[in-house]
Order: sequence, then C-alpha cells, then structure tokens
Amino acid sequence: MTENSTVDVLISGAGAAGLTLAIELARRGVSFRLIEKLNDPFRGSRGKGIQPRSQEVFEDLGILDRIVALGGAYPRQREYRDDGSVSESDAVVGGEPTPAEPYHLPLMVPQFLTEGVMRERLLELGHRPEFGCELIGFEQDEAGVTARLKGTSGEEAIRVRWLVGADGGRSFVRHALDIGFPGKTLGVRAMVADVILTGLDRDVWHRFGDGDMQRQIAICPLAGTDLFQIQAPIPLEGELDLSAAGLTALVKERTGRDDIEVQSVSWASAFHMNARLADRYRLGRVFLVGDAAHTHPPTGGQGLNTSVQDAYNLGWKLAAVTAGAPDALLDSYEEERRPVAAAVLGLATNLLDAMKRGDMRRGRDVHQLDIGYPSSSFSLEKPERNAGLLAGDRAPDAPLKGVAGQPTRLFELFRGPHWTLLGYEAAQAAVPPRPGLHIHRIGERGDVIDEGGHFHNAYGLTSGDWVLVRPDGYVGAIIASAHAWALEAYLADVGLAA
Repeated sequence: MTENSTVDVLISGAGAAGLTLAIELARRGVSFRLIEKLNDPFRGSRGKGIQPRSQEVFEDLGILDRIVALGGAYPRQREYRDDGSVSESDAVVGGEPTPAEPYHLPLMVPQFLTEGVMRERLLELGHRPEFGCELIGFEQDEAGVTARLKGTSGEEAIRVRWLVGADGGRSFVRHALDIGFPGKTLGVRAMVADVILTGLDRDVWHRFGDGDMQRQIAICPLAGTDLFQIQAPIPLEGELDLSAAGLTALVKERTGRDDIEVQSVSWASAFHMNARLADRYRLGRVFLVGDAAHTHPPTGGQGLNTSVQDAYNLGWKLAAVTAGAPDALLDSYEEERRPVAAAVLGLATNLLDAMKRGDMRRGRDVHQLDIGYPSSSFSLEKPERNAGLLAGDRAPDAPLKGVAGQPTRLFELFRGPHWTLLGYEAAQAAVPPRPGLHIHRIGERGDVIDEGGHFHNAYGLTSGDWVLVRPDGYVGAIIASAHAWALEAYLADVGLAA
C-alpha cells in the first residue's frame, strides 16, 4: 500500500453534493481530493428539478446560465381520464420574479446534465473527480483522518484533516461511523426510466391513472434531451422488466394505448421510497452531506437541492477553519442543516400523500427560498429585531446603481467566496477593511445607490445600520450603529479578525 501526502479534505462521492463542495473548496484554495467509486459519471435524470434557491447558489458558483441553457421550464401536465377526456394544468405554481427574488420557478434539468456542468466548472478551477477510486476504510484522531483508498493502481493510504461522506443513501462513511439513520420505509416502490419513445408529443407532461397507485404512470419530456422520463409506482415485491420491451408493455397496460413504444432505455431504476435522517451530521473530523445524511421521496424535487445546499453550507466553513477560524464554526453545519432536512422530509412525505390522491401541486413551499437559520449560533442582532428581515434569513437581492452610473445587483456584490458588509446611510465604516470582507455603503457618500428603494424595502434598515452577509448568502448579523463594536467579535468567531 502506498502512502500519499496530506491534503486538507477528502470528499467521498462525486455526485451533486460532492461536486458542490469541491467547487467551494477549489475557489477558496483549499486542497482536496474528490473520489467516486463508480467508473463513470452518473447517467440518469433522477434529480431533475432545480429550485429557485439552488438557482441562486448556482449563480454564485458561476454556472447558472450554463445550466439554464441546457434545461428548460417544467411543461404543463396533461391528465388523461378513463372516460377519454383530458385536462391540463400547471405542474408548478409560481408568481412573477421580484427584485428580492429574481428566480421564481423551478428549472427542469436532468441530473446528468447538471453534474456535467459542475464537472466543467471544477475543471476550470483546476480539479477533476477521480472515478474508479473507492474509500474502503478510515481512522480518525484529534489531528486528522487516515483514509484507505482502492483504485485502478491498487490501494493507498492518505492523510487528511477532514473527511466528508457525500456517498449516497447507503453511505459507507455513515455505516463506518455507526451513525443511526432512523426513519421509515413509506410503503411505496417506484420505477423511473429515461427512454426514447414514440407516440407522445413533447409539449406536456403526460399523466395517466392519477390517484390510483395500481395504474398510475407519468411520462415527462426531459428538457435539453430527446428523452422522456417514465415514472410509476410498482408492486412492493417481484421482478420488473426494465428493458424497452418490458417498459412498452407496462406503458400499454397503464395507459390502455398501444401506439406508445419505448425504443431504447438509457437508464432505469426501481426503488423503495424512504424518509430517513441521520442522527448526526458530524463525528469528530468526519461529516455527512446530501443523501448520506438524509433520504427523501422524490416528490417535490427536494433531494438534489437539499444536498447541494448542505455542501454550500459546509464548504465555506471548512475553508474558514482550515485557515484558522475556531472549530465551533464547523459545529454550526449540523446545527443549521439538520433541521432543514427534517422539514424537507415532512414536506416531501406530504406531497407523496397528495400524489397518491392525485392532487399534488408544487407551490412556494418547494422553492426553498424561505429556508433560513434564525436559531443558529452565528445569527446575531444588536438590538434584537421583532419583524422584517432577521439574522439567519436568506439575504434578498435588490437592484442598485454604482455611483459611477452603472447598474448592479446585491447578488453581484455577494458573488464569490467573501463576506459582504453593507452599511445603510452610514457615515463611517463600522470595522476596518481586511482580507475576505467586502464593505459597501449604500446611500449618500456611499459607493452604491438604492435608486428604486428596493434595498430599503427588502432589508428594512434604519440610517447607520449594518448588515453582514455570509459567503452562502444568508444574513449573519444585523447591527445598529450604536452596537458596531459587536461586529468585531463576530468577525473573529468566523475567522475574520482584524
């Protein structure tokens, strides 16, 4: 067995969560290895919905426009009834974009296309996943983790400061740590398949047998491809023929039509739906992210999005502690993200019950824009606020204008690995400049102007107030001018001491 030199972080699993974490570490200059036991990238469409909050994350990571170019909007759904009639409705319910929330509808992008864009972005940053490399064991001590890997060239040992298990619902890392994964099997087995078929147009999401779990089947055109995704509940036991001929027979049986023919199958899976949540997300120097920490039914398109946002939360914190921030910052990962997963599990399970009744509609509750961390140890208000925007909330966007005359947005000021400190009509800086902190003053004598009042409407600050926005786009602190001294202590706790 060979031994390799130390890197800061080993990421086991190169799906959406592992790739997000790798991009976050790469753009912060943190050394890591990203390994994946599969020999090739995942080729299925499984997580095809990109929710509005994840679109904001992808904008920050520099990949949103590429992902939008590959995907598209969700089509309307057409329900075929037994009496031969049909009806159409919106698959997702949403309003218009606003200055504070520029993205208002989920995107449909097959998972293999999303992950392909993420790998391209990672390559731009000088890194790539190592396919065909499996984590087969690890031991940790106070100083780090010794991991054993098995790849095409044999076994090796690697010493790292941190290990992150992004290795899916059957996580080797979680099992090795003996972390409980309580929850329940939901009594539903389903199949999903990406296929080429004839006999249906690509304008709508075709649904047959809604409300009947014995006969229900949905056939959705996959944006950005020539494929359709077939989804259907199936018997809890027994073999299922997932070949083109077998799926054609299933479609005929469920729809009563013999003009729909599956020509080929690019990916297919049969699975039992579960709702499970890991007892803990951190044990020493080892973390769980994504499906390794929580598994959801696919209803509502929450799984991939929650996984991406786990990694987005953990990435900047690992980088900060690697650079010298207090270790307590890493404890806030579980503190903040585990309650989110618990809520998402409840949402997805309720949507599954609605699907069984044939009346599932996706509204604002699936967009993840209202997720926040108001109870976090790293949410600070001086003085305490009782209404409006609070510490821990998602930081809204707003159009602004630079004093040189060019339009800009808050999200453009936030973009990147730094913290952002915004002073509203503030006469002088609350803290001195330092690496990793961008300071802007809005209003008279500032560098940006709230010309349309959108910043004031979204943030509700009074003259002299300061709002500190974290690297992941959440409000860390809201401080009145009389309490500006509290900012220095807060910044020291997150590794930004003067």
